[in-house]
Amino acid sequence: MIHTVAHLTYKTARRIAILSVGSTILALGVIMLITPGPGLIVIPIGLAILGIEFAWARIWLRKVREGISSHNSKNRAERAESHRDRARR
Repeated sequence: MIHTVAHLTYKTARRIAILSVGSTILALGVIMLITPGPGLIVIPIGLAILGIEFAWARIWLRKVREGISSHNSKNRAERAESHRDRARR
């Protein structure tokens, strides 16, 4: 019985620690979107930390990754088209 209570206490403490650290980093990232700082780098880090324990954070992180990936793909396509136009001239 004592072992089970200690296990639940450890699990709860771990979850609270992850929630507080991840939320703090995520909040700092959001603040950095308005103020100078690397907010777009810090936000996924906060979501990754929260994703250790929370499924909603993993879903948000996946959406952020997909958005970054599609943005990068679109940017590469535009640069390639620009290069082709310059090469044709």
